[in-house]
Amino acid sequence: MSTAHNNANKEDIAKVVLMPGDPLRAKLIAENFLKNAVLFNDVRGMLGYTGTYKGKRVSVMGSGMGMASVGIYSYELFKFYDVDAIIRVGSTGSYSEKLPMKSVVLVKGSYSESTYALAQSGDTDRMQYPDEDLNKLIESVSQEVSIPVVKTNTHSSDVFYYEGDLEQPEKMVEEQDALCVEMESFALFHNAKVLNKKAACLLTVSDSLCTNEHLSTEERQTSFNEMITLALESAIRL
Repeated sequence: MSTAHNNANKEDIAKVVLMPGDPLRAKLIAENFLKNAVLFNDVRGMLGYTGTYKGKRVSVMGSGMGMASVGIYSYELFKFYDVDAIIRVGSTGSYSEKLPMKSVVLVKGSYSESTYALAQSGDTDRMQYPDEDLNKLIESVSQEVSIPVVKTNTHSSDVFYYEGDLEQPEKMVEEQDALCVEMESFALFHNAKVLNKKAACLLTVSDSLCTNEHLSTEERQTSFNEMITLALESAIRL
């Protein structure tokens, strides 16, 4: 059964999906980490693949940028394709010098001013959470494979370009214990909660709003490989 945004059949998609924002990163993961990867979706250029990692079936699919986009794709995967768990793998900007460049973040809570949850289900909570058991698994695997993670809340924002000083990262750090910012985890966690599924979010610090540092393309690739490996090693243990 296909949807308006996904031309896959249900059996084409594995029970666990890695979800980067960039569909080209989904392609990169499929080509470099999975064996026998097969394209299952290319509608609107949102590429999705299923293959095997260490003999276990895993899928990877892009989400696009922002709540609305990840909201559509993750909801469809959970609701119509019977996906059990989605692990978001993405980049993040650091709000604090406590979170240096190239750190791998395991999100423990996602704070947002977004009205996504309110509009979708009437949920007024500003903080949405990952699945506790999935986070515990990822943390355990991180120790096993020697890829350390920093556990922190994230600011999940609807806005990339702010006017004036409206972003206020210091406020997010002080009031929400959010050491970094991205744009998708809030909606992903909410959808998982509503549909009784599992979701988690791993992020790599690619930019610092404190020091104005930015990873080069090559550095992003190398750093992201650790996050992707951790996500895949966790996925095959579910």
